[in-house]
Amino acid sequence: MEEEVKVLGLWASPFSVRVQIALDLKGINHTLYEEDLINKSQLLLQSNPVHKKIPVLIHNGKAISESLIILQYIDETWPAVPLLPKHPYERAVADFSPNFRDIYRTRGEKQEKSIKETVANMLVLEEALKERPFFGGESVGYVDIVLGCRAVWIQVCEEIGVVKLIDPHSTPFLHAWVERFRNLNCVKKWLPDFDKLLSCRYMVRNYFLQQVN
Repeated sequence: MEEEVKVLGLWASPFSVRVQIALDLKGINHTLYEEDLINKSQLLLQSNPVHKKIPVLIHNGKAISESLIILQYIDETWPAVPLLPKHPYERAVADFSPNFRDIYRTRGEKQEKSIKETVANMLVLEEALKERPFFGGESVGYVDIVLGCRAVWIQVCEEIGVVKLIDPHSTPFLHAWVERFRNLNCVKKWLPDFDKLLSCRYMVRNYFLQQVN
């Protein structure tokens, strides 16, 4: 029996892109249903009735929401090409992720504090990449997917003058990692186009700030 895998998402959502890349890495065929977030489909409202947000994975009629939960579900359901490390300590490290949202949703002293904390976290990530091409080691893993899907968004925010977080001088390993990640076949076909994202940056920025998925 052929499995039915659907993703309710949006081209500009890094949270949707996470799910699509993970499925692609696992070799799982799926169908993407683009959502209109102003006029949400009945399928989305039925599949995620409480939060009514994307992404939602529908696997053989069973709906799973919130991107990080979906990634874990994908990893457990299709264990080939594992995303999460097996060692408990490494799994705990994999759950570390800087909070980029506070930079863009705060102003004044709070924003300055958020920028300092995020820059410090980025340096931690920089250190982790000194001796390996990906956070997952020689191949892409959970952290690569979680953080890498926000790379284009971060670059758009840098373009409109928020703060520079990744550059070849202060974070050379992160900068090189972004380029490696973006150029993977399973990634570049799902990541949104930079120019398209930049052209609708205010819609995208507002959506990014509201989401926790």
